[in-house]
Amino acid sequence: MSIMIPAWVDGTLVPVEKLEAHVKGLRHKAVSVFVLRGSEMLLQRRALGKYHTPGLWANTCCTHPDWDEAPLACAQRRLDEELGITCVTPEFRQNLEYRADVGGDLIEHEVVDVFVAHAGDDFTMTLNPDEVMEAEWVDHHEVRRRIDANPDAFTPWMRIYMDQHADAIFGNELV
Repeated sequence: MSIMIPAWVDGTLVPVEKLEAHVKGLRHKAVSVFVLRGSEMLLQRRALGKYHTPGLWANTCCTHPDWDEAPLACAQRRLDEELGITCVTPEFRQNLEYRADVGGDLIEHEVVDVFVAHAGDDFTMTLNPDEVMEAEWVDHHEVRRRIDANPDAFTPWMRIYMDQHADAIFGNELV
């Protein structure tokens, strides 16, 4: 079954098969979620079976909406599908765009709706091993240190988010 995502072709937003969008480097819609707990953020390490950037660390959830799916619905769906997280309420934070080589002759050229959610006392998760091989709460200063020390352990978009967009994404929330 192919997954159709919203992508721009000749200036028009149309449904495009997900892999085709990455092969051609088409500009397409995406959703990213950061789940926070105090000064920590929940990172995920992508499963080794992912077709690009396997085994790399990323933000809590990063995905593409289905063709006719609203960004918030997508964020909630994928938090559940990837990490079994249903106990948070993502809040829209900003829209941003980036283009990055993700290896294997694939390009992510994403127009991203970024969401932030806060973990409460009732927070639980159950990792889907097809999507996520590991998850870890990491203080935001430590995330920056790890990216500086070993950037190749992180997805290109995670490096871009932390380098170019952290203030807009997190504001004063990570102290």
